[in-house]
Amino acid sequence: MYETLEIVVAQGVATIWMNRPDVHNAFNAQLIADITAACRQLDADDAVRVVVLAGRGKSFSAGADLNWMKAAGEASVEANLADARKLAGMLRTLSEMRKPTIARVQGAALGGGMGLASACDICVASDKAVFATSEVKFGIIPSAISPYVIRAIGERQSYRYFQSAERISAQRAGEIGLAHEVVAAEELDAKVGEIVTALLQGGPKSQGAAKDLIRAVANRPVSDEVVEDTAQRIAGLRATPEAKEGLDAFLSKRPAAWVSAQ
Repeated sequence: MYETLEIVVAQGVATIWMNRPDVHNAFNAQLIADITAACRQLDADDAVRVVVLAGRGKSFSAGADLNWMKAAGEASVEANLADARKLAGMLRTLSEMRKPTIARVQGAALGGGMGLASACDICVASDKAVFATSEVKFGIIPSAISPYVIRAIGERQSYRYFQSAERISAQRAGEIGLAHEVVAAEELDAKVGEIVTALLQGGPKSQGAAKDLIRAVANRPVSDEVVEDTAQRIAGLRATPEAKEGLDAFLSKRPAAWVSAQ
């Protein structure tokens, strides 16, 4: 269905494979459009519980395709703005999926590739992975990816890496919070599978609500408004069929319906 992607769905898990290995899964207009459409399609599919984003070949994604960047540099401001909006929209669509998302990073995740890894809820990296916000080397800035990278590594680390464009090893990515797990290359799929198994135990609607909760609470002072918002959220969820099923399953010592359905 998608020119630049291969999508594999099995047992509630959809893997979006970026499939431009000859150019290290670099972004162009088609890849941006395909990822956006695939995320929307999978988010609307109740049979899909978890989404894994991965890259065919040696690299996860090497960022923007150089030919695409060159063409953009020769285009009008209006055309550049339209392209930038599509890239920003794709990252936001990925970030705001209701379902848990995992970046499976086996190799280079540079520029926009680091943005993709940061926009996913969870990042699992091979010890051979390498990251960078390399944009300043090309006279530009990591603008569209900045909300997600800053969220992942914090302002302090961003001041360094946005300006230096240094390569970030997998070990360093783990230290600064970009990668949740760093494992040997041959253990990458097993670790992704381990996290997927844990995610499949949770209620689908509660996981989406948990993501909304983080966005609502993060980086805000504990004000009366925030406290009331958290109370309203849990009170509303307790009465839902999913919450009732989860509690009944626990008390009955049986798998919840969403677990046994897989």
